[in-house]
Amino acid sequence: MNKSINILDKEYLQWVKDLCGRYRQSQIKAAVKVNVEQLKFNWLLGRDIVELHVEERWGESVITRLSKDLREAIPNAAGLSKSNIYYCRKFYLLYKDALKTFHQLGGKNETELFHQVGGIFEVPWRHHCLIMDKVKDDIDKALFYVHQTVENGWSRSMLLNFISTDLYERQGKALTNFTKTLPDAMSDLAQELTKDPYNFAFTGITGRYNERLLKDALLNNITRFLIELGTGFAYVGKEYRLEIGETENFIDLLFYNLSLSCYVVVEVKIGKFAFADIGQLGGYVVACNHILRKKGRDNPTIGLLICKEKDHIQAQYALESSNQPLGISEYDLEKFYPEKVEGTMPTIEEIEAKLRDTDDSETNDLTR
Repeated sequence: MNKSINILDKEYLQWVKDLCGRYRQSQIKAAVKVNVEQLKFNWLLGRDIVELHVEERWGESVITRLSKDLREAIPNAAGLSKSNIYYCRKFYLLYKDALKTFHQLGGKNETELFHQVGGIFEVPWRHHCLIMDKVKDDIDKALFYVHQTVENGWSRSMLLNFISTDLYERQGKALTNFTKTLPDAMSDLAQELTKDPYNFAFTGITGRYNERLLKDALLNNITRFLIELGTGFAYVGKEYRLEIGETENFIDLLFYNLSLSCYVVVEVKIGKFAFADIGQLGGYVVACNHILRKKGRDNPTIGLLICKEKDHIQAQYALESSNQPLGISEYDLEKFYPEKVEGTMPTIEEIEAKLRDTDDSETNDLTR
């Protein structure tokens, strides 16, 4: 007997959802496999250019000639433009020290390197080109953005945004007492999840404002706010009500961090930090531990005060006075503007070189 499908049936809808997720995962895996092979080729090409001293042996124009010869020999291949070959050279030069470290740790060959060196061969090539443009030869900074991209699945536009807002310089920089108040493993992770300053430019606030306006603006842009807070933050509530004894109290913003398995109390102050702020924050943290925290499931609650301005010494003294895990950071409403770097506004010489090298159109077809 034929039976019509109820397209609103929950099990059917869930099955369709599972199939879609499964398909996307298969496509991602296929794309990553292709990407690794392309990265291998680019790495080895860059190595050859450097180790064989090709420009010294055959002249500075050899890269232009190499690009032409490779494209004639492999007409359907992408990523063989002159500019992309230079990126391959930069790619090898930037990360070759990672190869040396790998060998010192017992690695035998580059095939093992492709599978084991942290994240370098898990990031799409165009992401690498962006990183190379922005960080130049700072390998620690480059590896930071590589690891963040792998961990958070950043698109290229998100990567550009975080580089432009100096995430490397801000990450893990909040003033805290975590080393004194949290177990070592949790302390390190909690510190790494902080920033100073937090970039609240996405709120769009440019004129006079009060705390309510700022908090409303943060929550009206909750997705961007959570991204700025960092990995694993889930929003619980605004002006979260806690009944302590016979007194009602309201936490500015309450989050739960999945990476830390703990509640995070966030208090936002539009003025300069004061000693009284840390007492209020510490009280809320203790209250959350008594009322919300589930023993055996949740780690100790953490408090974070985000203010417009702080005196470093005063803030340090305040943190020393508390036995609760607390942090103090500032926020900035101004937009962060990156310095002019390669890959942004071209110079006249770059434009002229581009016009001369009309065959370089493959740059726009680099492996994604």
